Amino acid sequence: MAVPTTASTPATPAPARRRRSIRSGGRAGLIGYLFIAPVGIGLLVLYIYPAVATFALSFTDWGPFGGNTFNGFANYVAVFRNDLFWRSLGNTLLYMSIGLFVIPIAIVIATLLNKPGLRGVGVYRTLYFIPFVTLPVASGMVWKWLYNGDYGLINAFLGNFGISGTYWVANPATALMAIGIVQVWSQIGYYLVIFIAGIKAIPQTYLEAAELDGAGPLRRFFTVVLPLLSPSIFFCSVINVIATLQIFDLIYVMSQSSSANPAFNSAQSIVTLFYQMAFVENNKGNATALAFLLMLLIAALTAVQFRLQKKWVFYD
Repeated sequence: MAVPTTASTPATPAPARRRRSIRSGGRAGLIGYLFIAPVGIGLLVLYIYPAVATFALSFTDWGPFGGNTFNGFANYVAVFRNDLFWRSLGNTLLYMSIGLFVIPIAIVIATLLNKPGLRGVGVYRTLYFIPFVTLPVASGMVWKWLYNGDYGLINAFLGNFGISGTYWVANPATALMAIGIVQVWSQIGYYLVIFIAGIKAIPQTYLEAAELDGAGPLRRFFTVVLPLLSPSIFFCSVINVIATLQIFDLIYVMSQSSSANPAFNSAQSIVTLFYQMAFVENNKGNATALAFLLMLLIAALTAVQFRLQKKWVFYD
């Protein structure tokens, strides 16, 4: 009996398969580039191009009616010789140091809000998060009224205990700390959300094992919760340093946005000095040099933090 034979499909030549894979790979790559194009264009237009343009313009002298001429490092020399620059740099680093206190405060509050059986957790989270979503100008105006030396609520409260208050944001000795406290208060909600999520991601088996070994609440916090939160702490510290180095709104609103205020220079940051140079004194050459120096400072401190990451991030 004859056995029927089936015609076998001829194999596709290797070069044809290679060309087809190249075409499909190119199409997939094109689709991928189209997806990242909005973000890429935004980074190019809003970040990369302004940074490059600022660097180029920092070596020029701006005319009163536009136009600029190359003047070498004259702008940088003028900035370094300006006493206000060094004072503003010190103030900015102080704002950064004060701002870092928001991280331990947020960790403690997040731990307390994650306590089992606590009622009204959603209400507490909302109350802590509201200052973060409030406009800095609105927060600054409210706190400026609270700090008022004549009829502010803070001085009225201190007066009940026989303590004489001061003009908190008009006194050079207290203006920087007063603004720094408002800065911490307004940022707690953002970091609180991150740490709450980080604590909830910790496996309960670790905490239960530590409890079986006889570890109390404080020991469990320092030996289990805190090390496992180190990636979140690292992220928050980087974001916090970058944000506090650019502080402007609260200083501008609470220090009356005028150099006539005796406390203005004592609380001034690099960004407020940039604003004063660029838009008050119309010295845009020095202002662009100052802006580029601030960018270098932010990049340097961020690089240091990433360099130290492996030494204090215990879990990843």
